[in-house]
Amino acid sequence: MENLKILVVDDESRMRKLVRDFLEREGYEVLEAADGVEAMDIFYEEKEIALVILDVMMPKMDGWQTLREIRQSSQIPVIMLTARAEERDELQGFKLGVDEYISKPFSPKILVARVGALLRRSHGMGAGEVLTAGGITVDKSAHQVKIDGKEIELSYKEFELLAYFLENQGIALSREKILNNVWNYDYFGDARTIDTHVKKLRSKMGEKGSYIKTIWGMGYKFEVDA
Repeated sequence: MENLKILVVDDESRMRKLVRDFLEREGYEVLEAADGVEAMDIFYEEKEIALVILDVMMPKMDGWQTLREIRQSSQIPVIMLTARAEERDELQGFKLGVDEYISKPFSPKILVARVGALLRRSHGMGAGEVLTAGGITVDKSAHQVKIDGKEIELSYKEFELLAYFLENQGIALSREKILNNVWNYDYFGDARTIDTHVKKLRSKMGEKGSYIKTIWGMGYKFEVDA
């Protein structure tokens, strides 16, 4: 995963330096921006950015607006940083298309681990493997999803979630198991993270969204209707 470009957006120079130092030790190339406006200038200029680490509270353009602009043209992985740990902030982030959500203060080592896990999954998902079920086709190599032959756009986490469901058809999956497998790290936050992603995924899948069954008090099961 060396030489991949990561854009770090935070108005605190000390925070940017901290994150940069840890990422560069792992071989990543790090670009920096102090606000959303500067971030978007770099984002449009640099065509090979692999991931964005984005702070919420910034001058000129905050993290939410920056994320909205990114999502207008790209499904690049985005990790959101915030000093506020309020539930509505976290849910808003996921609704806007955040792939990971980390509240300050955080361990730089944990951040780097999450960056690595997210990039591994977004850049190396089982070349050549194609999953199909009930008119849904998930091409892991091309990172492409088609429903009844029509391609749909999913975020990285939505894609991974759908692929995991198809790989485990008919199996009841707890929220904890989904988090540990799809997020690829031990998650200690609110399980509603999963519910938010499932809701968005179902919406994008249209009628096929009904294949994702809710198992009350436990989690979900993917099952094609007879």
